[in-house]
Amino acid sequence: MVRSKYQSVLDLGESLNIENGDVKEENGVLKVTGTAKTQYEKNLLWDAIKAAGGDNPSDIMADIQVADTSVYARHTVKSGETLGKIAKHYYGDAMKYKDIFAANNDILKNPDLIHPDQELIIPNL
Repeated sequence: MVRSKYQSVLDLGESLNIENGDVKEENGVLKVTGTAKTQYEKNLLWDAIKAAGGDNPSDIMADIQVADTSVYARHTVKSGETLGKIAKHYYGDAMKYKDIFAANNDILKNPDLIHPDQELIIPNL
């Protein structure tokens, strides 16, 4: 029963390709382990856990590691995106585009010129 409550979390973990993922149910508690690629993906999983179980759920124990702690996320630019839109998505603040630009100054020379399929580092702030 607890597994079905958190099925959206398990589905998200699968779509994110969480490595070494394992799910067990013991005494009414769902135990979830695995490794997310970045902190952003780990945060997505925790947001999904809270959405399903509340801010402090007692029926799930999750131990999610992060494979790459050097960045917050990696983002592949899509057509129509700007650094401001990307910053808003990851940080909730479009003005953080300056931090993304600074983290990618090896491939970006102008914050107003990004191109589809460029892979950007979204830095830890």
